[in-house]
Amino acid sequence: MFKKILAMSVMMFLAVTAWAELPSVTLKDINGKTINTAELSNDGKPILISFWATWCKPCVRELTAIHEVYPDWADELGVKVIAVSIDAAQDAQKVKPLAERKGWAEDYEILLDPNGEFKRQMGVDIPPHAFIVDGNGNIVWTHQGYVDGGEQDIYEELVKLTK
Repeated sequence: MFKKILAMSVMMFLAVTAWAELPSVTLKDINGKTINTAELSNDGKPILISFWATWCKPCVRELTAIHEVYPDWADELGVKVIAVSIDAAQDAQKVKPLAERKGWAEDYEILLDPNGEFKRQMGVDIPPHAFIVDGNGNIVWTHQGYVDGGEQDIYEELVKLTK
């Protein structure tokens, strides 16, 4: 019985989030620039939004794995990666050095969500949590957690949008 209720809850969540638009939340990037999340765009191409934290080992593994294949994804699919740090305000100063050390700051748009407002509005409980947004700004796919090789699932979803 519990499994049926859980499955129904997941299906209802996916039905609600599929084709939903991004909420409007004001965040800053790692350089202090103000960004409205409802205005995130990529010239009609897909966006991968990954919620992560510096203390989350699976998050760092996922973003690192994506970074290894990102040049190919960007060339082939035109995808843009937006990594949203959910580190608390007192830990936000750790985000930029980590992103720069990993090389993410060069390729990803890194946003800070220290109060968790964007995280809450997107229904993120535990990182890593990824969303794919289509070229029209609609959320079309979501996934929580990361296992090694999981970036291949993301790639396959991105391919579906661009083919």
